[in-house]
Amino acid sequence: MIYLKMIIQLIGLSILCLTVHAQQFPIYSQYTTNGFLINPSLAGRDGYTSINLTIREQWVGLSMAPATYAASFQARMLKASYINKTERLRKRFKRAARSGNVGIGGYVFSDENGIIRRSGVSGAYSYHIPMGKAYDHTNDFALGLAATFYQLAINTKNLNYDQDDDQLFSYDWRHLITDINFGASFTTNKYFVGFSMTNILRGQLLFAGASTNSDRVELGHYFLTGGLKIPLDKDLIFEPSAFIKSSDMFFQSMQLDLTSRIYYKRNYWAGLSWRTGDAIIVLAGFRVNSLFIAYAYDITLTDMRAGFGSHEISIAYKFGKSDYKYRWVNSF
Repeated sequence: MIYLKMIIQLIGLSILCLTVHAQQFPIYSQYTTNGFLINPSLAGRDGYTSINLTIREQWVGLSMAPATYAASFQARMLKASYINKTERLRKRFKRAARSGNVGIGGYVFSDENGIIRRSGVSGAYSYHIPMGKAYDHTNDFALGLAATFYQLAINTKNLNYDQDDDQLFSYDWRHLITDINFGASFTTNKYFVGFSMTNILRGQLLFAGASTNSDRVELGHYFLTGGLKIPLDKDLIFEPSAFIKSSDMFFQSMQLDLTSRIYYKRNYWAGLSWRTGDAIIVLAGFRVNSLFIAYAYDITLTDMRAGFGSHEISIAYKFGKSDYKYRWVNSF
């Protein structure tokens, strides 16, 4: 009954998200596959040391269509400690244990959208607080900060405009921007929820020639994710989830991804997602030992449906055997 109530609440959120406007932040259809890209608090969450590659080609077949490339790593910083144990014969001894609360991560990225390109690097720090019993990391609350350095460049070579001396195009359109992202998350073996925001410093860009005072500020973006893990039997897990995106324009730019996935023996998964005002998304993936591969195909529902849809592939390699320690981990 609790699961049903939470699912109904997630569906009800879609009513608020029927109007969609363009955003500066890249779109990811597989937001649960590598959530670290949108929420720095997830760095080191699953206890693995992970290397991820994400490639997204949007509206394939259209000239200068958006494309996003990101390569990331993340890890939990473990520290050695000792736990006192007592045997039946009252002989005390110490057993080595390894635990840590700090997660680190980073990624390089390139996001191209027509004549605009954003490329840079980001480094993240997270702190994880176990909320359950001692040495039980099942219930985890985490906070994270990320510093981002990127270049925003605009290619004006192929533009046709009437006035050759237009101040807007009379100088080099390249700017280096420094900004900060924040994230928080809470995860259990039954559900997860996360909130993050980008561009806290609202990186400022010169919008015209140096002789003018016309500036613009990068919009801040807000992300809210949540989902449930519902065991259907010993081999199947059903995971409904939602991803709400907004910007400083708030309700004028709100968008919702509503997703459902089925996992089989934690090695295979498939699902469907609906993005309000945009697309239906087909999801699939599999795991071979430490290698994870996931694919998403966006079937565009808007006037941009010309071409061959949008494709997104994620590849992850995970080091370590923390799947035994963190048995609740079912996604990347």
